[in-house]
Amino acid sequence: MRSSNPVFSRRGFSRDNGGYAGFNAQQPAGGPAAGTNPYAQNPYATNPYAPQQDVQLGAPQAPAHPGAMTIDDVVSRTAITLGTVFVTATLAWLLLPVDPANLGSSYGIAIGAALVAFVCAMIQAFKRKASPALILAYAAFEGVFLGVISSAVSTYVSAGAVPQAVLGTMSVFAGVLIAYKMRWIRVTRRFYGFVMAAAIGFVLLMAVNALFALFGGGDGLGFRSGGLGIMFGVIGIILGACFLALDFKQVEDGITYGAPREESWLAAFGLTMTLVWIYLEFLRLISILQGDD
Repeated sequence: MRSSNPVFSRRGFSRDNGGYAGFNAQQPAGGPAAGTNPYAQNPYATNPYAPQQDVQLGAPQAPAHPGAMTIDDVVSRTAITLGTVFVTATLAWLLLPVDPANLGSSYGIAIGAALVAFVCAMIQAFKRKASPALILAYAAFEGVFLGVISSAVSTYVSAGAVPQAVLGTMSVFAGVLIAYKMRWIRVTRRFYGFVMAAAIGFVLLMAVNALFALFGGGDGLGFRSGGLGIMFGVIGIILGACFLALDFKQVEDGITYGAPREESWLAAFGLTMTLVWIYLEFLRLISILQGDD
């Protein structure tokens, strides 16, 4: 399948035979149906890392090739990527002061870092293969942005906002993971289409609000403050939870169907973007609830 994320054009795992693992292959999540041709169902069947199929039972065996992606690969790459975000965020917090005399320059650096992170993310989104250097560069610059924003919120809004946002992000991740593993959340074509439509509408509304704020001053249409801000903050967190479910499905399909190991970097990239999205929405929501608005 093609997973979704704040960068909607991000590619999913590698494609073979014109399909993605999951949706385009049109197979159940656990593997191809019994009695079907596994090479017609498995989009990774032609690569050397694809698991061998039992044609009669239809259940994929564990990948025997050492070059196939495993859950350990995904966990380790995600830890490296998130660790990079954490380190650069901490350095930005410590080295870029947000006192009134330096707030403007620190904000300028943060916005510049966010733009560089966005460019890195877009380049990776349109590349056919994962680039660890690009993904780690995205993580590093995104961390600088998060560090300055988090420091400003902690200084001017609430000292407890950042740990609350971190705890909220971790809780959403754990909750969605449990719900996904228990199959309380089922990622289907309809689920994917609904999330994509809702996410595009959400981003378009936020973009329009930002334009009104830029040219008209204030908070634009009011989507980022007050009652509307709280409502859209909750919607943003729910969308982030849906992105996580799509990312978990992408990882599951990649492992089941023998994605190459290097594509675990794509999983790390997607999960990191989703967690950053959720954290920022929590931070904004807490700022509204505890601020003057």
